Amino acid sequence: MLDVARLHVPLRDGTVRLEPLTERHRDALREACAADAAIWEIYLNSWALDCFDVTFDALLANPARQPFAIVEDGKLVGMTAWINAEPRHRTVELGNTYLAPAARGTGLNGRVKRLLLDHGFALGLLRVQFVIDVRNERSQAAVLKLGARPEGVIRNHYVTWTGHRRSSALFSIVAGEWPHA
Repeated sequence: MLDVARLHVPLRDGTVRLEPLTERHRDALREACAADAAIWEIYLNSWALDCFDVTFDALLANPARQPFAIVEDGKLVGMTAWINAEPRHRTVELGNTYLAPAARGTGLNGRVKRLLLDHGFALGLLRVQFVIDVRNERSQAAVLKLGARPEGVIRNHYVTWTGHRRSSALFSIVAGEWPHA
């Protein structure tokens, strides 16, 4: 059985640090999220300034999520999370990822995901899934680049904060496919 608590520990790869997200990250994450107000239209929840505190509080209070602050060169530039870890089945979702615009296209997202995947598979995960809004082509391309396999689309999967009926593209990587496991 997977020890879920061991998933949510500080991780580091050179200048990149993943720190379990806490109250001390609130102001820096608010600033990072404010850098792209338009992106929240394709997220399940809004992290825009007028919604930020409520969404941040809900994330920290949600026992199904284990969020991280993404820190590059000492500056908080985004967040990501383990979601719905299933200890008995040794599966988890990796998502809730946001990077400030200046951090996009730099290879940082791949470094963060590889760090988490290496850690998770080393702990005994058998499957990591990614559940992505079908409108979010950038995120879909990013997980394909990691080696994730598409598994289909879950239609009308969620109703987002805007009222949009979101369909989700499902991808996964299993332990035997992860090159670093």
